[in-house]
Amino acid sequence: MAERAAIRPPSALVVVGTLAGLVVLLFGMREFNEILAPFFLTISLFIAAYPIQPRLEKAGVPRVVASTMLGLLVFAILGAFFYMLTWAITSLISELPKYQGQFWTQYRATIDWLAGWGLSEAELSRQLQQINPVNFAGLLQSLLREVTSAVTLLVVLVTMIFMMTIDSGTFAHRNRVLNRFQPRVWLSVVDYTIGVRRYWVVTSLFGLIVAIIDVIALMWLGVPLALVWGILSFLTNYIPNIGFVIGLVPPAVMALLANDPLTALLVVIIYSVANFVIQSIIQPKFNGDAVGVTATVALLSLLLWSSVLGALGALLALPMTLLAKALFVDHDPNLRWLNAFISNEPDTANPAVLAAVTAPATVLAEDKADAVSSVAEDDCPPPDDGDVVAEGVAKH
Repeated sequence: MAERAAIRPPSALVVVGTLAGLVVLLFGMREFNEILAPFFLTISLFIAAYPIQPRLEKAGVPRVVASTMLGLLVFAILGAFFYMLTWAITSLISELPKYQGQFWTQYRATIDWLAGWGLSEAELSRQLQQINPVNFAGLLQSLLREVTSAVTLLVVLVTMIFMMTIDSGTFAHRNRVLNRFQPRVWLSVVDYTIGVRRYWVVTSLFGLIVAIIDVIALMWLGVPLALVWGILSFLTNYIPNIGFVIGLVPPAVMALLANDPLTALLVVIIYSVANFVIQSIIQPKFNGDAVGVTATVALLSLLLWSSVLGALGALLALPMTLLAKALFVDHDPNLRWLNAFISNEPDTANPAVLAAVTAPATVLAEDKADAVSSVAEDDCPPPDDGDVVAEGVAKH
């Protein structure tokens, strides 16, 4: 029977040097986040959509056509997202003119309320006249930077999608080559791809749950266009940081104009509670379980990658953590002990898991059974006589 090999822990000097190198790397990534963020987003989208390509090829579709359809699918996902977002905002703009009377009623009510606190309309007008246009310079500069950043993001994203579509025809061959010559790295990369797909599924599922709650609440309160605002809530779930505000403002404004201030306040409260409880407390736990990290690591990932990659870092937090885990931890027997602290399955800290794909004969049966099992059929290359393939790896 094979014996477990002892793994020597790293020295303190190695640990300190590694941490220093990671800090330098993160600061370097922060300097180029306008390029890196859309690049990693493109990789994440292609990983999520890639299973369609091998299925098309199995159905007899030429590889070039299958690759093109994969790229078109990614473009279609982004196009549908921006189209539905624009449609929801346009619906608000087209609906607002119907409530001009209510607007002026609310305006007068607000003026009367302020007058009760000693602020007359004339006093408010004088205060507004004292506002210097120069004061808006900083705001306009900030807005210009945001617009420039958004345009840069779109250009880089479209370019990356186009280039990756061209390369997608060789993904299967590269996968087999990596499996043959670096089975440990292959196992880590495959686990990363499955984690990314699970992440998008869980994120979409919880976004849908929040949207359904919002629609039910809006219909109960009698707010017009409840379904439109539900779709907007689902879409803005994918927008980091400001997405919640974008999804909240239109239904709150509509509730204020079509109903009353109390209804608008209830909309704000319901949206805030649903978003906080489901997406800030419950979702990180499920996301962590789905992708293979603890809830604490999931939260720390959000804080870290938001700082490094900006707004998109919040959306890509878990995929980026999974990538770092695959590159630095999972394929190295000397570092897999870290999984005892960061993985939701501490048993993956066992270095014998890696031996299950490189030297199966030397591995204990119980260790071989613990080998990473989240390998999708489309990502697992068929066994060839000359290939080193993973044993004991179950298919999803």
